Amino acid sequence: MKTAKKLTVGSMFAGIGGIDIAFIDAGFDVVWANEMDSAACRTYRHNFDGSVLEEKDIKKINKLNIPVFDVLVAGFPCQPFSVAGKQQGFKHKSGDLFFQIIEVVKIVKPKVIFLENVANLIDHNEGKTFNTMFSSLAGMNYYIRYKNMSANEYGNIPQTRNRTYIVAFNNESACEHFNFPEPMKLTLGIFDVIDRFEKKKPIYYYNEDDNFYPNIKKQVTRSDSIYRVYNSQIHIAKSHTCPTLHAFMGTDLRTVPIVKDKYGYRRLTIQEYLDFQGFPKNYSFPAGTRINEAYKQIGNSVCVPVIKRIADQIKKIMIGENNELR
Repeated sequence: MKTAKKLTVGSMFAGIGGIDIAFIDAGFDVVWANEMDSAACRTYRHNFDGSVLEEKDIKKINKLNIPVFDVLVAGFPCQPFSVAGKQQGFKHKSGDLFFQIIEVVKIVKPKVIFLENVANLIDHNEGKTFNTMFSSLAGMNYYIRYKNMSANEYGNIPQTRNRTYIVAFNNESACEHFNFPEPMKLTLGIFDVIDRFEKKKPIYYYNEDDNFYPNIKKQVTRSDSIYRVYNSQIHIAKSHTCPTLHAFMGTDLRTVPIVKDKYGYRRLTIQEYLDFQGFPKNYSFPAGTRINEAYKQIGNSVCVPVIKRIADQIKKIMIGENNELR
């Protein structure tokens, strides 16, 4: 019997590999990845075959040496387009990295492109930013579908994390047949992730000597909820879901969501962070990783189950009834 060719993936701005996990789980094979952040690269190599990872600034990579692959995936830097930032867009120091994706596409010519970014990407700069991206892909004869999807509505993950997902095909018929996943019922609650009756490591707990403690004690009154912290203000999270996890939570640990458990007031743990992003239970950080760095890396990553569902849909389009590439 003829063995079908396995679909291959090239991963740009790979971070700690959240998108890569989703596509691997959907049956793809990652053959090349790129990331320039050394701490994220250590985490990536700790959990994946490090031989596929090229640790280097994408602007300094000879793109002619990048291997050919079927699907290009990229969770390109979101800070320039996020409502949580200054929204400098292409003017930001990392805002022009989208065009590095275009340069790779010109050379590799993947069959499919998958991109992930903040929900605000579509509306940024009155839609001009997204129109530029759309036109750049369309100008290379790619056909584009896009949709905003939240983790709690499409991934059965109790985190309010809304993101823009873009899928582009080099075949018009394939694009016409592609459908984003439908919404799904949220069956998991925050306390399927958080255990209020298990004592965590001391590093996660606030103590009375902390100058933020009086504010926490005053505002965090319920043990059946999770609290978000923004601009030193504490608010109960809506809809009993985890608030959006951000990379900046690793810069200021006081912005990490707070829960009241049997033993006191504490931040979400690193494992809870991973769980709220839908990472597999065997995912871990290399020894010596600082807690703030782990928070940053996870917050900078993706909700794996949502992307897994999209990857499944992409695979259905790319694989025919005989399990061979169309």
